[in-house]
Amino acid sequence: MTLSHDVAGDGPVLVLLHSGVCDRRMWDAQWPALIEAGYRLVRCDLRGFGETPAPDRPHSDSEDVLALLNSLGLTRVALVGSSYGGQVALEVAARWPDRVSALGLLCPALPDHDPSAELRALGEREEALLDAGDIIGATELMVETWLGPDADESARAAVREMQRHAFEAQSAADDEFEPVETAVDLTAIHAPCLVLSGAHDLADFREIAARLPHLLANADHVELPWAGHLPSLERPSAVTDLLVGFLGERVPVG
Repeated sequence: MTLSHDVAGDGPVLVLLHSGVCDRRMWDAQWPALIEAGYRLVRCDLRGFGETPAPDRPHSDSEDVLALLNSLGLTRVALVGSSYGGQVALEVAARWPDRVSALGLLCPALPDHDPSAELRALGEREEALLDAGDIIGATELMVETWLGPDADESARAAVREMQRHAFEAQSAADDEFEPVETAVDLTAIHAPCLVLSGAHDLADFREIAARLPHLLANADHVELPWAGHLPSLERPSAVTDLLVGFLGERVPVG
């Protein structure tokens, strides 16, 4: 199965991977600006999100992304991933390091991370609401948890729409298949990496971001004092500027 996706622009290829509460529409604000900056962009919906159907068998999101790159004839790309999309980006870069030229990670998750009691409790509340058929309640829990204080109502409405769509699509599937966990060796990653974290995010993700420069060969960490978990939606232009500055040095245009 090919992931639903968009392709636009010319220049070095930049692949955008969405968070686990959004879909590829979360990059709407960055899309025109990054094309104007001189990049060819690809954004996709992972299985069960946006326009890509929920999985009907065990699957690997990183392998799905690699298959998409292969189908498009893309041999080497920069990856930008938000939250769970950051974890997928790390898995792609660790498993196929020669395919990745740079990494931009926004409040990334991490393979094999042991969740805190706070994060486990959040997951239990989400699961209880979904088991009770309260998709609206579960959606509002996610909106209130993951967006920081700078998020305006349009950002909240966007996350609300994307998360509710994902919950509905996944609950309607005949069977529930979680992505297959794949052990990866992060020391295999040599691509330059910018890691952004939010001061208002859950502690798990602040700690992951702070750890990554010690786990990766070439990574810098910047904490955004205004941000929650989804900074690209909270202050879109600020995040776009950070990405363009990083990519301009690491994946120059022309």
